[in-house]
Amino acid sequence: MSAPGAAPAAAVTEGWVHSTETCGTVDGPGIRYVLFLSGCPLRCAYCHNPDTWHRHDGTLTSVAEILTDIGRYRGFIQAKGGVTLSGGEPLTQPRFVKALLRGCKAMGLHTALDTSGYLGAKVDDEMMADLDMVLLDIKAFSEKTYHRLTGAELKPTLDFARRLAALGKPIILRYVLVPGWTDHDNEIRALAAFAAKLGNVQRVDVLPFHQMGEHKWHDRALDYRLAGVAPPSEELAEHTRRLFREAGLAVD
Repeated sequence: MSAPGAAPAAAVTEGWVHSTETCGTVDGPGIRYVLFLSGCPLRCAYCHNPDTWHRHDGTLTSVAEILTDIGRYRGFIQAKGGVTLSGGEPLTQPRFVKALLRGCKAMGLHTALDTSGYLGAKVDDEMMADLDMVLLDIKAFSEKTYHRLTGAELKPTLDFARRLAALGKPIILRYVLVPGWTDHDNEIRALAAFAAKLGNVQRVDVLPFHQMGEHKWHDRALDYRLAGVAPPSEELAEHTRRLFREAGLAVD
């Protein structure tokens, strides 16, 4: 919320966009228009889109242009789908996100935010009111593992999760399973217990790590720490799903 007596912030009319997907089926319920924004403060070892890290690597695009394009697909996405803002980390551009969400709600569309939660404190009350769902990527469940994986702190993400729970805002929890990094039973059980206690987690998506973005690291002369790490076996993936189910959570 704005400080008492503060002048209202000027409306944002444009922001940096990486790409769009017009018929997405894995970034929230139903068929969705998915907008990938540029900029991210995390440096996840398994990131398959390092080309989204820097805001200016995207294309400066107006809010009006994006909403007009979304409007073209309104008939396909309005009934059971909606719009998902993803990244990168969309909350690196909070005022841009706020303007887009407001426009989507004005069209009567379901809205979702795909975020690490690390910048969740930037979600003000007005933005929260325009959010129907959060796809929350909790990447690990110990400070040590989280920092090793992302270079950042875990606490801001957990604080954001608790705030969403207090407001009853639906969460789809996303967990990327990386052998040797995020496959520790004790951490997964602790995360499952945390998620179950929140009370607003609709389901958990266990996402198997893959190497499809490795070439982007090499193209940018970046140090790719997961070279040679194999994707998890189906047995490991199912074992991980079972740990979440044992906490009473629905798992996809």
